[in-house]
Amino acid sequence: MMSATDTGSACVNCNDWLYDQYLEAGAAMTSDSNKAKPSANATLPAEDTVLEGRHVRLEPLTPEGALELAKALRHPEVFAGGFGGGPAGLPATDEAFADWLLGYTPGVERGRTYVIRLNDDGAAVGTTSLYLADLKQRSVHLGYTAYAPESWGAGLNPDVKRTVLDAVFGGGFHRAVFEVDNLNSRSQAAMRKLGAHHDGTLREHKLRADGTFRDTVVFSILEQEWDGVRAGLLARIPK
Repeated sequence: MMSATDTGSACVNCNDWLYDQYLEAGAAMTSDSNKAKPSANATLPAEDTVLEGRHVRLEPLTPEGALELAKALRHPEVFAGGFGGGPAGLPATDEAFADWLLGYTPGVERGRTYVIRLNDDGAAVGTTSLYLADLKQRSVHLGYTAYAPESWGAGLNPDVKRTVLDAVFGGGFHRAVFEVDNLNSRSQAAMRKLGAHHDGTLREHKLRADGTFRDTVVFSILEQEWDGVRAGLLARIPK
């Protein structure tokens, strides 16, 4: 093929030559680290699957479980961090909370929602969900997470995150995404301690229960990062 830099002659095939150079440059810039691995579609855990952690187990949410969670989560300090859209979303009664939680969380219709229970006594101490699962693109969001105030600082979150993310990456997902209210500094600190990458902030992304818009801070973990993140989580889970 004629070179586009040949002197003294017309470049008859300039467009072809430039396109070939573009393809060669693109191939050279593509590294093994960001090439997608051939894979079938990702899969969520089966609807009735219980996820087992070291000190916790995650059971699919039921109406009975939602009523149990009212005792653990229907507290102003839980909603203050943005759960349920913020403090204005706090239901007035346990029964109202149970009905609200079943509609608020994704459930099996829009993902998977779990009751977090302690292995030693079976107490319901929190909830977490998988949602916005794109099985073809192998991406899923983790969120709708809240813990009973008395369990804060007890090391439950590393156990729960390791348990859920084992199911996520074991199911063939490539990217796990976390969205946090910009006012929830506790959750943002937890994401950074987890080892998640800060992807950016979506401005005025969602409405809070009080009608104000929230900015959403986005974090993610990729499958090639999971081994390192997992090791860090295991080191933080109480023996």
